[in-house]
Amino acid sequence: MADVRVTYDKTANAAYVYLTDPQVRRKVSRMYPCDPVEVGGMINLDFDEEGRLIGVEVLAASSKLPEYLLDSAERLDTEGP
Repeated sequence: MADVRVTYDKTANAAYVYLTDPQVRRKVSRMYPCDPVEVGGMINLDFDEEGRLIGVEVLAASSKLPEYLLDSAERLDTEGP
């Protein structure tokens, strides 16, 4: 199973799921926002220059992602796990 890097900022209630090799930095060239009405919040899909999905930004993350995932995510706020 592949390791997926997830970061979470509890203060902003925002998470980011990285879908690329953690050793390789990919530049976001296009962001596609999902309809907030359809998903009940804001979710943005980030694509690289070759059209590959490289990450997913989830706002209102605590209501969209499982608690275990947020608990194990790398924290970006000062609170820590």
